[in-house]
This record gives sequence, C-alpha cells and structure tokens, in this order.
Amino acid sequence: MKVNPIAGLVAVVLLVSCNKDKEILNSLNDYNLSMEQKGYHYNDKLKIPGDVLENAETITISFGDKETSDLTINPKFFGLGDNDVTFVVKTKGGKTLYQDATINVFAKNPEKKMSYQIVAEYPHDPDNFIEGFTLEGNTVYESVGLEKSSKLLKYNLGGTIPVSVTKQPADIFSEGCATAGDKIFQLTYRNRKGFVYDKNSLKLISEFPLASAMKEGWGLTYDGKNLIATDGSKNLYFLNVNDPSIILKTMPVAGSAEVYDQLNELEYHNGFIYSNIWHKPIILKINPVNGEVVGTFDFTQLTAENFGDNTEHVLNGIAFKGDNMLVTGKNWAKIYEVAIK
Repeated sequence: MKVNPIAGLVAVVLLVSCNKDKEILNSLNDYNLSMEQKGYHYNDKLKIPGDVLENAETITISFGDKETSDLTINPKFFGLGDNDVTFVVKTKGGKTLYQDATINVFAKNPEKKMSYQIVAEYPHDPDNFIEGFTLEGNTVYESVGLEKSSKLLKYNLGGTIPVSVTKQPADIFSEGCATAGDKIFQLTYRNRKGFVYDKNSLKLISEFPLASAMKEGWGLTYDGKNLIATDGSKNLYFLNVNDPSIILKTMPVAGSAEVYDQLNELEYHNGFIYSNIWHKPIILKINPVNGEVVGTFDFTQLTAENFGDNTEHVLNGIAFKGDNMLVTGKNWAKIYEVAIK
C-alpha cells in the first residue's frame, strides 16, 4: 500500500495545531486556578500567560452580553468578588478558542479593625431565636424565627414584654425585617415569600414573592430608598420597596483579600451597610456603592458569653441607637450597646 505524503503532512499539521490549541486552553485554565485565590484590584493588568499571548491574534473577555478587549480590571465590567467570564482567543492560525474562568477582584485598601466599648446592657428574651432586629426611637422591632415559633414583635428597649405581637403560621420560618415609612417588611427563610405589616399595629397588609434570583430569605434593611436583602450568599440585593420581588441591583461583598460569604442580618446607618456573617462573631461595615468592606468588628467575647452549649446561639442582631450600635444574638439574654471608637 502506498502512503499519500500530502495527506500525512496535513494530518501532522492538524495534530500540531490541535495540540497547540489544547496547550493554550490548558495554560489559560492553569492560570485561572492559580489566580483565583490571589485575585486582582481595580486597574490591575490581567496576567495572561506568555504562550497564550504569543499565539493569539486577539484576546477578548466575554461577560455574557458584554465583551471587552481591555485586559485590565475595569470597574465598568468587573465587580468586587468573583466574576465568571469567558476568554475568547482568536489564534494566529485562524481559530477561535473559548476558556471559562473566574476572576476575583478584591478591595484596594485593607479593612480597618473597628474598636468599640460597651456602654450599656439591656435585657433580651432568651426564648427568642432572633432573625431580624431594628430600632426606631426607643421601639424595638424584632423578627423571631423557627417553624411553629415565628413571630414579629414590638417592644420597648429595656423591657422584654411585647407591646404588640403577630404570630406566623406553623409552617413559616421568619427571617430579617426592616421598617420603611409606616410599614414593616419581613422575609421568610425557605417559604419563598415575604410579608408587609402596618408598623403601628403589626397588622398584616400584604404578601410578596421572594425574588427569583435569591436562594432564600435572610437579612433585610432599608437605606431610605431601597430595601436591601441577603440570601446567605456573598450578595447584597437591592429591592424595589414598592415591589420587593423586583431586584434593582445585585452587589457582591469583598474585602482586600477575600469575598465574604453567608452575609446575614443587616442594618443601614449613616451611609454604610452593616452585616454579620452567619456562625462568625464579626460584623462588617460595607460601602453600599461598590460592596467594599471598609471595616470589621470582632465580637468574639460577647459571642462566647452567650453561646452556651448550643452552636446555633450565634451573633445575629444589629441595630443603631443614635451613633451607638446595638448587638444581640439568637436566644441571647442581653442586648449590648457599644460606642464605636
């Protein structure tokens, strides 16, 4: 049998070409894995492997419906936290290669460690598995969780006997709550809905479906314009206060070296969002413009004093009394007022 030398040459060329394409994709993939934890800051240049640059005619980054050939971390395209993108590489050999990647973007400045001093203590009903907590004047609005025990409370700071109580059906697990005007909004954990109440009487006014992009209902606050919610992920969800099922903006939260996951109870105060992390004794101070964590509070000591034998008795309540922060937790017997130094 005679071998066609032309066909053999074509096969070798195709094999070399395919191997080169595979090397480019492998190189991009290895690069992605190595950089995923290190991350970038805004205006950093993306570090594309040399063998990819040598064999590429053009490189663009696709964000789904957006695309850019600017290989810098531009805030126009990248948000803080992990960004799922696709590298589109047009090789000098005329092929177009695609490689999925995750690019982490961290805040430029390290988070400040915020110091505080306990200036007062108030009683808190230790039977309350607190999920939402806010203060107006001297009136506390508190959402209590767990199935068969969920309710919305209204009581005076310094006391534990409710002025008003609205109990939830047995299948409801209540979560975060926030006041907005003359209403109180309340989320539920996995019931895929929320409630709206009259703030004075705690009478139920209406219900709304949980936004489809949210996994669950966790924390809730109000910035004077929008409701802001968490679902146990890294994201803050800005919701339309007139229709909380509508997400206006989704914002991941990150510091200078990590993306913060399991954001939980929220409070908005003086231009910043405060959030605790589930099962961690810290509270984050977050810039609502870009999701950057600018400060952290360490409440390890307070958590240890109230933890007991139950690992679910965690820090989970944030409110403000003037410029002082109120801190409490699930089944804690105290509310602490701390002055921020």
